[in-house]
Amino acid sequence: MHNNLHSREKAQIVEGIVSVVVNALLFAIKFWAGTVTGSIALIADAWHTMSDSLTSIFVVFSAKLASKKPDKEHPFGHGRWEQLSAIFIALVLGIIAYEFLTSSIERFQNKESVVFGTLAIFVTVFSIIAKEVLAQYSFYLGRKTNNVVLVADGWHHRSDSLSSVVVLIGIIISRFMPGLWWMDSVLGMFCALAIFYAAFQILKESITKILGEEPDKKLIDEITAEIKQLYGNDLKVHHFHLHNYILQKELTLHIMLNKNMSIEGGHIIATSIEAMIKERFGMETTIHIEPLE
Repeated sequence: MHNNLHSREKAQIVEGIVSVVVNALLFAIKFWAGTVTGSIALIADAWHTMSDSLTSIFVVFSAKLASKKPDKEHPFGHGRWEQLSAIFIALVLGIIAYEFLTSSIERFQNKESVVFGTLAIFVTVFSIIAKEVLAQYSFYLGRKTNNVVLVADGWHHRSDSLSSVVVLIGIIISRFMPGLWWMDSVLGMFCALAIFYAAFQILKESITKILGEEPDKKLIDEITAEIKQLYGNDLKVHHFHLHNYILQKELTLHIMLNKNMSIEGGHIIATSIEAMIKERFGMETTIHIEPLE
């Protein structure tokens, strides 16, 4: 459990620091290019990128909070800070998607297309590549450590990349197909919906974990199989409940034993099952014993 905690905290901190550095670099490049070319849109995009750094700083901060050891007020640890952080990032994504959608609708209503110089095009392409690489890096660490915060931050990076993709498409269309002036606005609307969907999925997963959820059927089957391997058909198991504190999981279940078994005998069996689950699945377990008819 300690190693898992350390790896999750380390991955989250490293991702946050890398994100801050990359976003600061992209901000400087975009702001410089916007100033040189006189592009207000590119300067605005630069400040959007800079705002991503604030979220990444929050990612680092929340990693420290989540890794704090259990205390008197929080006996199950502070792991759910991960879910609260993911909810925060999802809300930020929702705001970005809303602004993305409204600006796309306004451009469509005003029949606007994007016009940039050659320098702005190169900077936009570089930004798309850098932000997508950063998103993939966040997704990779998120999958590796099962950390929803990193996945959420990856989508935050991708939202910036998608906005740059729409700008780039608008540039190309305005240069070569001026009759399709509406294309970048329509694509912007679709990108906004994609970001909304990602925010919804992140919110749904985080809130579900906070409210509590049924244990995964695969997990129940694996635990049941392990118990059966130890005791065969001498006992029955049911009534599984999992309390997920992210870095600590508390499992409760019922076992049915021979009603003539002594209290000491039932205690020995329950203790051995708890030890097996702790070793095999990394969970603390509380077992309720019932008579087997």
